[in-house]
Amino acid sequence: MKSICILRLSAIGDVTHVIPVVLSLQEQVPGVKITWVIGKIEAKLIGDLPGVEFIIFDKKAGRAGYADLRRQMKGRRFDALLHMQVAFRANLASACIPAKIRVGYDKARSKDLHSLFVNRRIAPAAQQHVRDCLASFLEPLGLEAAPPRWTIPLSSSDHNFAKEHLANDRKNLVISPCASHTLRNWPAERYAQLADYAIRQHGLNVILVGSPAPFELEYCAAIESAMEEDPHNICGKDTLKQLTALMTHADLVIAPDTGPAHIASAVGTDVIGLFAASNPNRSGPYNSLQWCVNRYPEALKKFTGKTVEEARWGAKAEFEGAMEMVTVEDVAETLDRWVSVNRGLNKGSDESIHLTPSS
Repeated sequence: MKSICILRLSAIGDVTHVIPVVLSLQEQVPGVKITWVIGKIEAKLIGDLPGVEFIIFDKKAGRAGYADLRRQMKGRRFDALLHMQVAFRANLASACIPAKIRVGYDKARSKDLHSLFVNRRIAPAAQQHVRDCLASFLEPLGLEAAPPRWTIPLSSSDHNFAKEHLANDRKNLVISPCASHTLRNWPAERYAQLADYAIRQHGLNVILVGSPAPFELEYCAAIESAMEEDPHNICGKDTLKQLTALMTHADLVIAPDTGPAHIASAVGTDVIGLFAASNPNRSGPYNSLQWCVNRYPEALKKFTGKTVEEARWGAKAEFEGAMEMVTVEDVAETLDRWVSVNRGLNKGSDESIHLTPSS
């Protein structure tokens, strides 16, 4: 194989899980030319991965987006397409990509006519994490599944941004409170109580982060106003790259089922994940599943009447009141356990931040 195209447009968390596939491809097929069709926002995070050509597909452009993709694909033919997204919009985009081998999902995970756009499938796998699922896309090509290894290029200015906002004399806790689906969000007042506890009980420096979206700005402001202690609120003031650098050098991240949790896991920072609306064993921060607060089984039973074993793998419990099943005591107890096994020099100290481009 000389050329492979990857189609994964979104979202941030899923895109981070494709990075190991790229790295593994480059190792297993030296010299392979990799093209990745990706969304606009997601490209801002990993659009400078070495050895990869990125083609941005603007899903908001309508027909013009498909026309532009067809234009960029004119005269090309890939040896293989890794069609890693089953949404109907992505299926239509895949039709613009000429490829001899078209690897897609197994029948159980196919939807929106996905089967019409592929000619090979990944192996069925029950109760599989999303990362492991995406890693298996290499197997129909006769390659090994991608191991869990990440790199996200960062610049000196990204690292400098992190240094400006991290404390040197204590551990740094980043709270990224907002998910793209609001029913996955924990109440702002509970974040406030937890943040106060983290500062008072463990002396942590608490940093609030989020996008410039009005909802996220308001959410972080609500947390800050409900707190008795003083957090460092930089919501809306960082780029995705700067956020990645901040999480690289932070000691701990607390977040619901959201993209930044996966970024933190990818750069090797522990994540206390807050889960009730979705299953952390499927979509939790891959390297921090042991730190997830998991009330998903109880929420699923309460709102659907099904157990995890009875429900479809990946079934959501996105209902009003589900995330309230995660208590402040649940998270505080997990935080206590994390602190007890992570004593010593904080990652944000001058000794641990290297202001050079790194992975």
